[in-house]
Amino acid sequence: MNSSVNLDDEYTQDGSVDIHGKPSVKNKSGNWKACPFILGNECCERLAYYGINTNMVNYLKQKFMESNSTAANNVTNWSGTCYITPLIGAFIADAYWGRYKTIAVFSIVYFFGMALLTISASVPTLKPPCKASDVNCHPTTSQTSVFFLSLYIIALGTGGIKPCVSSFGADQFDETDVIEKKKKSSFFNWFYFSINIGALIASSVLVWIQENVGWEWGFGIPTVAMGIAVCSFFSGTRRYRHQKPGGSPLTRIAQVLVATFRKWNMPVPRDKSGLYEVQDKESVIEGSRKLEHTDGFL
Repeated sequence: MNSSVNLDDEYTQDGSVDIHGKPSVKNKSGNWKACPFILGNECCERLAYYGINTNMVNYLKQKFMESNSTAANNVTNWSGTCYITPLIGAFIADAYWGRYKTIAVFSIVYFFGMALLTISASVPTLKPPCKASDVNCHPTTSQTSVFFLSLYIIALGTGGIKPCVSSFGADQFDETDVIEKKKKSSFFNWFYFSINIGALIASSVLVWIQENVGWEWGFGIPTVAMGIAVCSFFSGTRRYRHQKPGGSPLTRIAQVLVATFRKWNMPVPRDKSGLYEVQDKESVIEGSRKLEHTDGFL
């Protein structure tokens, strides 16, 4: 009996594991031991994103000689892509890779896109030569191609990160532990504070640098910030708790639909003991928890 209690105190009870796939030790992983690395990653990543998004219309107008409407349309298309690609990242994380690997891989993709953007604004052969007064100046096809390629690599990178970071932060708190469960709400307060700090610096300091110092520095600083974000995330690797991916959700949706039609006329038992339930496991789906039974739909 005592050994069982000690194990409950030593290991998390929500099915989380460490980087090696072993049960997470409570006092050595997760909680606020891991969260600073996640918050640092999010703050720097948001600084990088808003650092290029906020003033991009002006960059296209000044360097690519685009009209205001064309520049705004290009930025809107890119921003829209940044909010569609999270569907890809979320699916990969939940079904196959898990949140840690998804964030790790797409963070590197993100940084590569940021570096390419900075190069396109710095290297003479890739940097558009136009100035605001050059009405007849037009960038070359290669300059335009490299620039937009870098933007959409960034869109892919942020799509892999955006749906995973907040959930990965929540994974650091054991839902079955009352004390840790209360701390989770505090994490989300700090999480959104980190987002706003990054956005504030990007929308003020970086915009001033882009307009008064140069676009090389204006894009270079967000690239460095993204590099710091990647380093911050990897620095906490040994402290993270991981939830195992549960396989494709599309398969489970199909299973529910098939079961629904096959058991359409089957009466629902009044006693929950008459319902099918997996024994001795948290859930038949890896990384998931059982749903509590309710009489609310009877």
